[in-house]
Amino acid sequence: MIAAIANAGGPDAQIVFTEAAATWRKLGLRVAGTIAVHADDEGPCSAGFLLDIGSGERYAIRLDEAPAGTACHLDAAGMEEACAALLGQIPSADVVVLSKFGKLEAMRLGLWGAFSASLEAGKPLLTSVSPKHLAAWKAFAPEATWVDADPAAIEEWRRTAANPR
Repeated sequence: MIAAIANAGGPDAQIVFTEAAATWRKLGLRVAGTIAVHADDEGPCSAGFLLDIGSGERYAIRLDEAPAGTACHLDAAGMEEACAALLGQIPSADVVVLSKFGKLEAMRLGLWGAFSASLEAGKPLLTSVSPKHLAAWKAFAPEATWVDADPAAIEEWRRTAANPR
């Protein structure tokens, strides 16, 4: 019931997630989750906001300056705030889309609670995975399916996840 797109970097997976969520909502499905809205500049941690698919709320997740000793501008507090907002949406969702399993999730922070809640509730979950954190992902979701960042492949996964044999 869990599918991941290998994250090649940049906003590509987020565009696919946006299209999939819009399609599913048109079909009448309840979609919970987040989509990363990328800043104009590319580079480490280029997402500026997380968009809550269900509410439309935007959560700032980019620090103006990276903390000393790192190039990452990711704001963990913004990630935690977005996660907290999702927890009430997951039980009634038909499908969950979470922008990325990355550095914070590997440390059981960020969207970790939403990942765990989706798994515990048995909800179909679509995400992307940072290559740097593949080992943590495999420990969390060893039976996850890998799908191409292709609308047809994602829809086939969703139909299979919605109707397991």
